[in-house]
Amino acid sequence: MKDEKHIDDEKVKSKPSCLGFPISIFFIVVNEFCERFSYYGMRALLVLYFRYFLRWDEDLATAVYHAFVALCYLTPILGAIIADSWLGKFKTIVYLSVVYTIGQLVISVSAIADMSDSDGDGHPNNLNLHIGLAILGLILIAFGTGGIKPCVSAFGGDQFEDNQVKERGRFFSIFYLSINAGSLISTVITPILRGQKCGHVPQACYPVAFGVPAALMAVALIVFIGGNALYKKSTPQGNIMLEVSKCIVFAIKNRFKHRSKLYPKREHFMDWASEKYNEELISQVKMVLKVLFLYLPLPMFWALFDQQGSRWTFQATRMNGNFGGLDIQPDQMQTVNPILILIMVPVVDVIIYPLIAKCKLNFTPLRKMTVGMFLAALAFVAAALVQIEIDKTLPNFPTGDQSQIKLINVGKSTASVTIPGVSSSYTLPPFEASDYISITAAKTKSFTIHYGTTSYQHQFTTDSGTRHSFFTIDVGKPQIMKASDLEAKPEEGKNAIRFVTTLSNVKNVTIEGTDFGSLDKLVATNYSLFTKGEKMISYTINGKKCSQRSKEFGFGSAYTIIISEGCPTKNFKMHYIEDIGPNSVHMAWQIPQYLLITSGEVVFSVTGLAFAYSQAPSNMKSVLQAGWLLTNAVGNIIVLIVAEASTIQEQWAEYILFAALLIAVCIIFAIMAYFYTYVDPSELEAKIEDEAAKKKQEALEAQTIYENGTVAESQSSL
Repeated sequence: MKDEKHIDDEKVKSKPSCLGFPISIFFIVVNEFCERFSYYGMRALLVLYFRYFLRWDEDLATAVYHAFVALCYLTPILGAIIADSWLGKFKTIVYLSVVYTIGQLVISVSAIADMSDSDGDGHPNNLNLHIGLAILGLILIAFGTGGIKPCVSAFGGDQFEDNQVKERGRFFSIFYLSINAGSLISTVITPILRGQKCGHVPQACYPVAFGVPAALMAVALIVFIGGNALYKKSTPQGNIMLEVSKCIVFAIKNRFKHRSKLYPKREHFMDWASEKYNEELISQVKMVLKVLFLYLPLPMFWALFDQQGSRWTFQATRMNGNFGGLDIQPDQMQTVNPILILIMVPVVDVIIYPLIAKCKLNFTPLRKMTVGMFLAALAFVAAALVQIEIDKTLPNFPTGDQSQIKLINVGKSTASVTIPGVSSSYTLPPFEASDYISITAAKTKSFTIHYGTTSYQHQFTTDSGTRHSFFTIDVGKPQIMKASDLEAKPEEGKNAIRFVTTLSNVKNVTIEGTDFGSLDKLVATNYSLFTKGEKMISYTINGKKCSQRSKEFGFGSAYTIIISEGCPTKNFKMHYIEDIGPNSVHMAWQIPQYLLITSGEVVFSVTGLAFAYSQAPSNMKSVLQAGWLLTNAVGNIIVLIVAEASTIQEQWAEYILFAALLIAVCIIFAIMAYFYTYVDPSELEAKIEDEAAKKKQEALEAQTIYENGTVAESQSSL
């Protein structure tokens, strides 16, 4: 009868293979590609979804975004414990992928405005319903993606035999390539889907943009389950992280229990665990703690790095994304990072590091990490410089108790306007406008308008922080109408457009499917948002349909379009009043900051993981992996705190704050690295084993002597 081990060996040998690889790994690679597409595609949209659909301000949107990312990096510890101590990797991946898929579906449903949009304008009326669904979806996604993170790659490695070292190495290269490919493709595609219109409503198409990642996650789950019969599965062996945690807790408790001076001091606090745990485990924990101590400054790097998806995306909404014939959406700028990663990793490994070695510079792993942190700090200095240039182009919106007014002459003759206490006079040719004029709000004001010999005084009041336009016309007695203007740049870098007419019977005003309805004389419509480029404008007047292509709209502008003539006429045209100028700083200026932070990532992140693995015992790799993910989580929590608690008003100043904090941490880390002594865990483990074997031998010899002495005594007594 064959023993169980022999049966298991036969089962493993019977698993089909292709090109030396187990066929099962192809299911795992496809699963990982789809899962990463799902995660990064959804994550690319989040801050804009928070800001423009859920109507949160930028600070709250940033805080919730980083809270979500932090949770995604905390839950892998839970996933590893479940897999190693209870369900095993396969079941953990399947069960948590189901949770993951449900979470993606929930957040897709939360983006459907029609659920609570009784007005049909594309904006949800019951925000609490959408917010509740969104938070639920994000929590489920965080537990799903985080829970399977430590399991999938390890499960792929389990599919190989011990003698397939080369094939296993190639698998991990393909595996990480699938991660970058999934993130890159999804970050390009999902913002394009978001930019579309959903049906008749004028909202961005968040349901489809979130729905595609949800579908890819469902595909990932189906593909993974499809390889079930081919997988090599191992039973849970217990979680080393729990064992290490228990050992550390016992050492601390025991040290506190014996804090009296009567007890002799021990060389290391972990030595207080010797009453319960063996010396080999204690020595291994000491090595791990030595590395974990170096992890303490690392969260600050991730605090800066992960702002690519939040603050830097908001920065891009105020920039010009026209790259020749290609229009880049603000959230698509995040693709610069994975593109640069694919280019820079081989360049650094094949060219940069060998050149440094030829110069005989001792570029140790910890020095590489220090350089990576410094480069990330420089990236935020670059971001601050870009932000300063953006701020120069932004309108001066009213602050404090101020409000702003603008005068627009829609008459056919030149007007002269006087505002007592503000300015002597404004001369406005036909269809021209003044700049915005700042006044003290909440006080009755007046201005006097002159058309030739005709004068008219108009009194008005405004509220603090508001902007208004006054339309004036010289038809008989001057007529003046007030309209509320935008008090911020248009959303998502789009263009806000509204209409005013000096005519009667203007109906069916449309721009590419968006219906503005019929216009009343001198009454401004609400603004509607449109992407950049020329637009076909049409309307009907006195039963005749007029159509004309608009001017070229840029990114982030606002215009009032004045219809003053019917059609057809030779000089038929519309007049454009610029309420807010288009974005003028180009998105290409973000590339240097992406280049710097990606360079920092290459020499920091890749080196950091390799360093941690080289300094840890073979059975403690998962502990350091958990510690590494924890630094990422803490980094995102730092951003969350700063976003909510900081009183800094200027965004460039916040960038400088983060850069300064990272430089300070970089200096501390450099000092810690200087005093760090590199070890070879294999040598230390061998030494520990030799000492343990020596002690065991000594114990056996002592036992033998004791037993021989006892026998001799017994014989002599006889």
